Parts: sequence; structure tokens; C-alpha cells
Amino acid sequence: MSISIPKQIPSEATGTNLGSYEEAYETFQWGKVEDQFINHTTGKMNVAYECIDRHVENGYGHKKALYYVNENTKTSLTFEEVKNKTDQFAAVLKKHGIRKGERVFVFLPKNPECYIAILAVIKIGAIAAPLFEAFMEEAVKDRIVDCDGTALITDGELQKRVPANEIPSLTLILTTDEIEEAHVQEREPIEWSDPEDGFLLHYTSGSTGKPKGVLHAHRSMIHHYQSGKWVLDIRDSDVYWCTSHPGWVTGSVYGLFAPWLNKATIVINGGRFKAEDWYNIIDDLNVTIWYSAPTAFRMLKAKEDIVENYRLTSLRHILSVGEPLNPEVIHWASRVWGQRIHDTWWMTETGGHLIVNFPGESIKPGSMGRPFPGVKVGILDEDGKEVPVEKTGQLAIQAPWPGLMKTIWKNDEKFESYFPYPGWYVSGDLAYKDEEGFIFFQGRDDDMINSSGERIGPFEVESQLITHPAVAEAGVVGKPDPLRGEIVKAYVTLRHGYERNENLLEEIRLHVRKNLAAHAAPREIEVLDELPKTKISGKILRRVLKEWAIQ
Repeated sequence: MSISIPKQIPSEATGTNLGSYEEAYETFQWGKVEDQFINHTTGKMNVAYECIDRHVENGYGHKKALYYVNENTKTSLTFEEVKNKTDQFAAVLKKHGIRKGERVFVFLPKNPECYIAILAVIKIGAIAAPLFEAFMEEAVKDRIVDCDGTALITDGELQKRVPANEIPSLTLILTTDEIEEAHVQEREPIEWSDPEDGFLLHYTSGSTGKPKGVLHAHRSMIHHYQSGKWVLDIRDSDVYWCTSHPGWVTGSVYGLFAPWLNKATIVINGGRFKAEDWYNIIDDLNVTIWYSAPTAFRMLKAKEDIVENYRLTSLRHILSVGEPLNPEVIHWASRVWGQRIHDTWWMTETGGHLIVNFPGESIKPGSMGRPFPGVKVGILDEDGKEVPVEKTGQLAIQAPWPGLMKTIWKNDEKFESYFPYPGWYVSGDLAYKDEEGFIFFQGRDDDMINSSGERIGPFEVESQLITHPAVAEAGVVGKPDPLRGEIVKAYVTLRHGYERNENLLEEIRLHVRKNLAAHAAPREIEVLDELPKTKISGKILRRVLKEWAIQ
């Protein structure tokens, strides 16, 4: 059966925080937002203060800050309770000598302590570096070693994956239990920071080399707040659920900072994906705003038969991030949930939404949306010149804007590579713009793999594959997949004495899963006699492997 796909989904009812897109795009100025967060006497600010302490001082301490759900566990904390806990964590860090600017890693499951620990690090002026809970030893070590991390907050179980004896800079490891039981005197631990001081460090995988540390400055909160207000459409009464872990940039920026800067009640779900559980969370907690990934929506679409068992009447705004959103999923959601899904585009390096589908505005299925007010998007040719409407080119953003990364940690050359043309940040994505300013994603111009909304660097997976005694060489690419967008496919050659069999391939896959991360483990492994390479340098030709994978 074929379904007719209309070119445009009409706008919703008016009354959003944004108002008119055209008016906002013409009149908006970032400086007016900055005025709300900077102390004009000292020129200082602090993201954690604005997320929590300010609300308590303004009389909202009793308001629910979070709900936590994990299978049969369900708890909640008010803003005042979160303030007290972040103060405790921050004071303990200070007592142990952690100072402004030090890199403190947070390696915890998706639970309240994870969010509290991140804010506590920021309160004392240190730089928070959240780690995804599925990371294994090598992934943890590489990231801490790269930025000379000095402290780590974790729990008893995840601490087992931290090879502390291989990380010379790591002088302090604290579990959340130790922090909560510690006795400290100081209860006002906030260190005020310059807008350009770093506060958040996220590692993002590249197509070559090890993961790179993207450092964000306190000024980013200007971007987080305003995009939370206009794109997420947050109001005081909202219950907001972002399904991403804070170890990924979406989980920190739009799972923690943007909603709490806008005084929303957030939902933290510690359980694994299960359609029934997700629908129950929405109904039980009266979730009003929901931010997730296309993969999750596709998985829910596959369980369409259970939707009739749930109300879902509290939902008023749904958003998507991490990979292009399939048009058929947008139409399915509109038909089954009675809700549009609003796609958003941004990157770890950009620090916040840049191209979005606003509530109250028309959606063109297949489009990432239109530029956020205060942001200029250009589609550039190879000379850095803007191309005509409907022509594919390099997706670029005119710099600067408040959320833009401060730097790549200890890698100025990499940072500068994002700006090959004067005044333009070049994303690495290919896109075109239509006559109404809507942007359409056309693909990546590098080798990054985007699986279930998570970016995976092939080099990191290849590096882990060849540590297995059976693997001589490895090349990794993304293979198109209808559910996950892409899956990780590995091409390997075997060392002498090993023969291909299914048990060996499974052993190799589990080796990557154990030592790197579950999401990075190849779902397909193909054994070759030799890998395609360039004649001069001998570099593996991922381009050729990609062509084979999509055949």
C-alpha cells in the first residue's frame, strides 16, 4: 500500500513562546538574552547557579525539579533539594582541593546523582566532563588522559571500568556514596566565572584519530536558555523528558541545562528502552515535552499495536535529534499520536540548536527546518561561496554565536579546521536550501557513522578491532539500516593461523563491545583477504568499503 506524503504539515495552534518566526528572525539579538545572566558589576556568571540556585532564591525551591524512574523505582526532588545536594557534592570537591579550571569526569548511570555531580563540578568553577555509562576501559582512559583529568565521580560498579593506574593525572576518585556521607562545612561553594571560562567538556569521535575534547564556555547558557524557551517551548508548568544520557551532548545541553535554565521539571529514566515503559512514563508523569531520537521513534512505530493502551494526552510538543528524521515517521506520529515531531539540527561543536522546526510553524517532512534567529546558515561551494537555492553544498554557519565551542582541547589545528573560509563554521554535512529557507540534509562528507543518533568514529572502532589477536587489519564504515539509520560494519583481515567462523566473529564483536562500548561494536563483520588501500600511503580506502557496504 502506498501512502501519499504531503509536502508540508500545517502549522499548529498559535500561542507558543516564539510567536512569529519571521518577526523573531528580524529583530532577535543575543545580547539581550545575555543581560539576564551576567552580573554587570563583575562581568561574571555561573551555569549551575542559573540552573538551580536562582530558582530557589526566587521562591521556587518547593517546585519539582526532577522525577526519576527506573523500573519499580520512582522518586522526585525539588529545586531546593537539588541545590542542597549540589552544594554537598561541590563542597566535598573543594575540600579535596579541586580548583577552578580542573577537569572533573562524571561516570555514572542515568540517575539524579549524575545530573547533580555535573552541576556540582560547574558550581566550583571546574570543567565537567560527563562520560556515557556504557563506555569500557579504553574509552574511559583515552578521554581522561587526553585532558589530564584530575578527578572522577563514579559509583562502585562503574569504578571497576576505570584503569586508574594507567591515568597519571587522576589523583582523586570519589563515589557518590562517599560524597553523600562526607561531613563538610562550606555550603556556598559557587565560584563565579568569566563568560569565556570553560565549564563543559564533551568528547566527540572523528573519522581519524582519537576522540577530541570539545570545550564549551559559560556563555553557552545564553544559547541553551533561549533555544529551550523557543525550540523546546518550555513553560513553568512543563514536565520535560529528554531520553539521552548526559554523557552525550544532547543529554547535557537539552537534558539538563536548557530545561533547568527554563525552570522545567525534568524526567530521568534509568531503565532500558521498552515501548510499554516509555508510554507508561508519559502517562504516569504527565509528560508534556518529549525529546528523543529517530531510532526510538522508529522502534515505537514498530509497536504501533500497543498505542491504544495509553492516553498520551499530556503531550503537546515532540522533538527529534541525532540523525535525519524520516518523513514517514513524521506522518506516522501525526496520524497515531496526533502530534508532529519537530526535527532539530546541531552538533557537539555548535553547542545548541542551529536549524530547527519551531512549534507553531509549518513543517516540511525531510527538512531539518529553518535557522534559529540570530543564526545565519550558508550553503557553500568548494571556494567558500554561497550556492544558489536548491543546489547541494557544504552546510556552514556564520560565526560566532553563543553556543559555539571555545576550542578543541590541546588541538588548535583541529579547531581551526572547522573554519576553512573567513567567518564560516563548516559542519561536514552536505545540504541544500529551498526558496523558503528550509534546509535539507543530503549526507556527510566524511566517514562518520551515525547509528541510532550516536556518532561513532571508525578509527576508534578499528583501533580496538586490531587489538584482538586474530585481527590483522580493519576498516570500518556505516551501512544503511532502516531502523538505526546506519549500523557499524567492519571489514577485517585475519592473522596467520586463524580461520573465519561464526564463533570467531562473535568473539571479535564482543571484544569491541567489552573494551570500547556496546553501541560501537560492529553488527556485521566481513573477512577479506586484503583491504583496499591507496597505492602511495597504504591508507585504507573507506570510500571503497562504503561502496561495498551499500551494494
